[in-house]
Amino acid sequence: MAPIRVAIAGSTGSIGGQTLEIISADPDAFDVVGLSTGRSAAVIIEQAKNFRPAIVAVADPSARNEVSEALSGLSEIEVVADAKEMCDIADVVINGVVGFAGLPVTMATLSNGRRLGLANKESLIAAGPVVQPLREVDGAELVPVDSEHCALHQCLRSSIDANREVSRLVLTASGGPFRGRSAAELANVTVDEALRHPTWSMGPKITIDSSTLMNKGLEVIEAHELFGTPFDEIDVVVHPQSVVHSMVEFLDGSTIAQLSMPDMRLPIGYALGWPHRLGTPFGTIDWTQLSQLNFEPPDRSTFKCLDLAYAAGRAGGTAPAVISAANEIAVDAFINGEITWAQIHDVSAAVLDATTVSQPSTVDEVIDADRRAREDARRVISGMLA
Repeated sequence: MAPIRVAIAGSTGSIGGQTLEIISADPDAFDVVGLSTGRSAAVIIEQAKNFRPAIVAVADPSARNEVSEALSGLSEIEVVADAKEMCDIADVVINGVVGFAGLPVTMATLSNGRRLGLANKESLIAAGPVVQPLREVDGAELVPVDSEHCALHQCLRSSIDANREVSRLVLTASGGPFRGRSAAELANVTVDEALRHPTWSMGPKITIDSSTLMNKGLEVIEAHELFGTPFDEIDVVVHPQSVVHSMVEFLDGSTIAQLSMPDMRLPIGYALGWPHRLGTPFGTIDWTQLSQLNFEPPDRSTFKCLDLAYAAGRAGGTAPAVISAANEIAVDAFINGEITWAQIHDVSAAVLDATTVSQPSTVDEVIDADRRAREDARRVISGMLA
């Protein structure tokens, strides 16, 4: 069998690095044909020398010049500016780009009728109305890489007719580093504290989102977009061990869950191998060591971003794009010491409250909604600093 041709958008990030680990564990099964980064020149140069892709995309002009010079002796590698150029030469594209910047890769992969391993939830959340039609392109497949949505995807494989038999989807949340703490106790938490996730090793933006439960709220919107499940049939439960990654409850009362130890290489490998499973195990459970699994409801009064995301999802249209964009700006402001942890919610809520929601029909309309939300978020933050 010919190796699976893989392109990785955001190859220098956490998801990209772990994807390359999986490929290195079974090099005969995969052929890396594309790598991309924003500006991490040194890392992608090393990756390119190791995996020899046909295309290396570097968005930042200065970094691109550095990469071009370093790889000039490797004639088989073309250095380009746009990651979309690698989306039509791969069998599967792993989109590990952080934030709304991942939308072009999502659109290009599906438009070219390729399989998309989606770790970039923001592009589907923000642009759901314009991404959904592309899932109907011949050959296009969308396999979620988020551990929770991958778990749901696996659980739904067991259903004869998922649209008719499912009662609800249950997304699990670790609770992040601040589980069990009150709003008063979180008034002065630091960035370092927010980045100390108890079970997962992730990038800074998604780790902060986990601490506020905005990540889980965005995942609720993503689950709605991925599986077409109404918001009233999508629940969240806190599960601190992060072993049960999500569950599907069926009409007859049965619940099917996907369990594994926390390891993002499992959902990445699932997307790489779909519809088959890889032979290399990741996240295997030692049942002699796993003593308990705990579950509790989320504290919605302290972690208000969860219900804010639900509200944006139910509003539909451009509202998810607005909340995703405003949250990105707010998280950056928190990391930069401009606002407090609690004000991440306040900024996002203020922007959503002031937004007139519309129904986008083009990518440009989504991009415009994203741009305006970012501008509004910066104005709100400026007012807080005044």
